[in-house]
Amino acid sequence: MGLTYIEGTVTGPTGKLTAVEFLVDSGARYTLLPETSWKAIDLSAKRRMTFTLADGTKIERNISECHIALPQGEGHTPVILGETGDEALLGVVMLEELGLVLNPFQRSLQPARMMLA
Repeated sequence: MGLTYIEGTVTGPTGKLTAVEFLVDSGARYTLLPETSWKAIDLSAKRRMTFTLADGTKIERNISECHIALPQGEGHTPVILGETGDEALLGVVMLEELGLVLNPFQRSLQPARMMLA
């Protein structure tokens, strides 16, 4: 199983921005920003949520929102405010906002097939 990383820029409410290298995680709902990144762009917690990890462990993290720009597009999205040791993840909500899916065989992001209901 290969890992897919993508460079992006995150911008906070004050206009400050910072570069982040995200691990694309198609199993994660929300994007996670490392502590140094979200502090650099002046994010603050809006709410707190409990998450269940793959091994069943439950953890709590604060949630905020920011603007993320990737080579494939940009948008506004909820983000988990990481704590010490947490790594940057790009989650499914942001991928869906941009109309992208992870192709695990090519280890790349590609346009999603859109279906009308």
